Amino acid sequence: MYRVWTVISTYSLLLISGALAALVWANLSPESYHHFVETPLWTGGPFGVLETHDGVTTRVLTLHFLVNDMLMALFFAIAAKEVWEAVILREGSLRGKKALTPLIATAGGMVGPVLVYLLIAAVSGVFNDISHGWAVPTATDIAFSYLVGRIVFGPGHPAIGFLLLLAIADDAGGLIILATFYPSAPLAPGWLALSFGAAVAVWLLCNWLPLRLDRNRPGRPCSSWVRRVLGAWPYALAGALSWYGFQQAGIHPALGLLPIVPAIPHADRDFGVFAEGERYQTDLLNAMEHALKLPVEWVLLLFGLMNAGVEFSAISAPTFAVLGGLLIGKPLGIFALGWLAAVGLRLGLPRGMGLRDLFVVGCVAAIGFTVALFVAAVAFEPGPHQDAAKMGALLSLACSVVAIATGRILGIQKHDGTIKLS
Repeated sequence: MYRVWTVISTYSLLLISGALAALVWANLSPESYHHFVETPLWTGGPFGVLETHDGVTTRVLTLHFLVNDMLMALFFAIAAKEVWEAVILREGSLRGKKALTPLIATAGGMVGPVLVYLLIAAVSGVFNDISHGWAVPTATDIAFSYLVGRIVFGPGHPAIGFLLLLAIADDAGGLIILATFYPSAPLAPGWLALSFGAAVAVWLLCNWLPLRLDRNRPGRPCSSWVRRVLGAWPYALAGALSWYGFQQAGIHPALGLLPIVPAIPHADRDFGVFAEGERYQTDLLNAMEHALKLPVEWVLLLFGLMNAGVEFSAISAPTFAVLGGLLIGKPLGIFALGWLAAVGLRLGLPRGMGLRDLFVVGCVAAIGFTVALFVAAVAFEPGPHQDAAKMGALLSLACSVVAIATGRILGIQKHDGTIKLS
C-alpha cells in the first residue's frame, strides 16, 4: 500500500499546488492571470475554441483549451480504463451482485446533490440563471476521496472498497452526463463515425486480426510482432482521430479518447483501482496507463493552475448551491439509496461495514474538487457564475474535514490491512 499512498499523495499535492498558485495569482493580479490562461497559441488551426471576428469563424488554440480540452483527455482515459476493466473483466469490481448496493448508492449520490442544488438555486432566486449547472455537485474526486477515506477508516476497512466502487461508478455517470448534456459546440453527430471508426479499425487490425492469425501457432508471433514493433502507436493515432471526431461532433473533446480504451488489449482480471499488482501486468492497456501516470500528474497541476484562479469576491449563490449539493445532497442521497439497497432490497453491505459507515462514506464522497472544477468550467460560460461555481468546487475540500469529524463522532473504528474491492 505504500506505493499506492505515494502515487495518490503526489497526484494530490501537485493538483493542490496548481490550484493554490492560481488562487493567489487571481486574487493578487486577476487581469494578468486571465490574460495568461487565455494566451493564444495558434490561430486558424484545426483545433481550438471557435471564435468569430468580422463574420469569420476560426479556431483559436489557447492555453486553457490545450489543458482542459486536450491534455485532460489523458486523465479521463485513465478514469475510463478503470471503469472499463471494472465492468468487463471476469473479476471486475462492478460485476455481479457485489456491485449492486454501491451502484444503487451511487444513483442516490448523483440525484441527491442535483435536488439540493436546484432547491438552493430556487430559494436564492437565481434558478433560471444557474439551473443548467446542476451536474457540478454530482462529481466525486476518486483520489481525494481515497485519501480521506483511508484517514477515516484505515486501509483495511471494507468501506474503502465500497467507496472506490461508488467513485468509479460516479465517474462513469459523470462522463455520460458530460457527453449528453454539455456539448462543446452545435452537435454534428456524423463526426462520431470518425471516432468509433478509428476505435473499430485499430481493434480489428492490431488486436483481433493478429490473434486470429495466431490461432494454433505457438508463441503467438503476429501478436508479439504487433506489440513489439508497433506498440502503442496505432492506438495513439486512433486516439488522435477519435479526439478530433469528438471536437468536430460538438461533444467535449476531453472525452475523445474514451472509444479507444476498449480497443486496447487488456489483462484478464481486475486488480482494483490504484492496485499495486497492476504494475506487473504486461498487457498493453496497463502498460499505457502506468506510462501516463507521471504525465497526468503534471497535467493535473496545470489543470489546477488553469481553472482554480477565482477571486474570493466571486462567492455567491452558485457557490452555496454547489457546496450544498455536495455537503448535504451527497451524504443523504448515498445513505438513503444505500439503505434502500442494503436493507429494503436485502442486498446487504460488505461484511464488517454498517449503516454508520455508509453515511460516512457519503460524507467522504462529497469531495468533488477535480471533476467538479472541470464540470463547472464546461457548464457555465466564463464569468461570475462560472467563478462562483468553481469556488464551490474548491471549497468542497472542506468536506474532508466534515467526513473526518463525522467519523470521529460516530465512533468509526479504523481497520489496518490491505483493501479489497470484492
